[in-house]
Amino acid sequence: MYDVVIIGAGVSGASTARELSRYKARICVVEKCEDVCCGTSKANSAIVHGGFDAETGSLMARLNLRGNLMMDKLCDDLDIPFKRNGSLVVCTDPEKLGDLYALYDRGLANGVRGLEVITDRNRLLEMEPNLADGVCAALHAPTGGIINPFVMNIAMAENANENGVEFRFNTEIMDIEKCEGGFVLHSENGNIKTRCVVNAAGLYTDKFHNIFAEKKIKIIPRRGDYYLLDKTAGQYVSKTVFELPNKMGKGVIVTPTVDGNLLVGPTAIDVTDKEATNTTGEGLDIVLEKSKHTVKNIPMRQVITSFAGLRAHEQGHEFIIGELSEALGFFDCAAIESPGLTAAPAIGEMLADLIKKRLGLEEKDDFIATRKAVFDPSGLSEGERTKLIKEKPEYGTIVCRCEMISAGEIIEAIHRPLGAKTLDGIKRQVRAGSGRCQGGFCTPKVMEIIAKELNMEMCDLTKSGKESRIVLGRNKDWI
Repeated sequence: MYDVVIIGAGVSGASTARELSRYKARICVVEKCEDVCCGTSKANSAIVHGGFDAETGSLMARLNLRGNLMMDKLCDDLDIPFKRNGSLVVCTDPEKLGDLYALYDRGLANGVRGLEVITDRNRLLEMEPNLADGVCAALHAPTGGIINPFVMNIAMAENANENGVEFRFNTEIMDIEKCEGGFVLHSENGNIKTRCVVNAAGLYTDKFHNIFAEKKIKIIPRRGDYYLLDKTAGQYVSKTVFELPNKMGKGVIVTPTVDGNLLVGPTAIDVTDKEATNTTGEGLDIVLEKSKHTVKNIPMRQVITSFAGLRAHEQGHEFIIGELSEALGFFDCAAIESPGLTAAPAIGEMLADLIKKRLGLEEKDDFIATRKAVFDPSGLSEGERTKLIKEKPEYGTIVCRCEMISAGEIIEAIHRPLGAKTLDGIKRQVRAGSGRCQGGFCTPKVMEIIAKELNMEMCDLTKSGKESRIVLGRNKDWI
């Protein structure tokens, strides 16, 4: 029997696993997909929010601020790309200046530092020359930031695994029952017994919560459509530029990414299908129209891809975190929508503390707090690179020309703890296939490397697990 089983290997589940791995306990993360970061966590705005938007006194506000404050050390410890570029919430209607000041007051009440309302347009243009002509004021939050959400999720999961947490992939939990001393989780791969459960199943947290709770919840998939622009447009803004928030969320943003691209989006469209991550023409048109209100002349001809993510929205618009009184030992981590990425380190900290007290866990003496990312040779001098290639020739073969990713980096990503097993896994780990051609040139070579390193047939290799095979057979077999 495990002490704790965490359902879901997204950013909240991985953070909880890492924090629990500080203690002497048998812990397992079960994930229905083939890798970490395959659900809600893989498609978001990649933003670390300052904390001025959430309702004062809410759990969302408290964990947003705490997560923001934890981010520098977390990223230093786990080698995660992160930058405090600051954010601007812009006002385009003088009659709505009161709403901007209300946001400022809320931010102060939430404990956000450094907030400032700027009404001098010339000063705003010095900060962001490409702001739309109608922008008359903005709330500046210097503590806002941008991060690589994939690496953040992977890093916390890898660190948890190195500290003894077991991960079971391709294992979907179908049902949960109480049993003597804990719970039985019924999965497609057999039953799993545990003393405690953490329900971090993203869009499906309502399914497991409602098994035990008298007060039922309903998670509504809220789709967000995005455009991603090439690195040639990456400096079009330096800060994250927001609209004034509304009842559907923080609105369409225009932001640089830590990898040098420009991101525009998302929409906020409620849907019924929890797997509907397809973009729509209607959604992308909304992104185009709304982004013009904050930033002018965005070079949309530099778009290299579009994508959509689903947020786990609950009608109360509040994180649902804690132990169910009807089923002691069952801990919810539900309704984690924006600012869930920012709050994730604090969510993990909170849940680990609750579970530690429930089980009486003792801290380890040998907890490993740090982790190094896949080695990136781009910062080497010419002499250092030459020496590296002599020792490890695979670093001399550039596979992804857009992102300048070598075979050596791809091979390391495959053989790391929880190593990549699919094309999307490689993409999240080292960005091969993330550039201008979106894998048009490098995909066959990446597939060859994965197949060779994992000793598998090319026909068994997938884009993202399950039936997403790229190669269906050999030509000669069909003649």
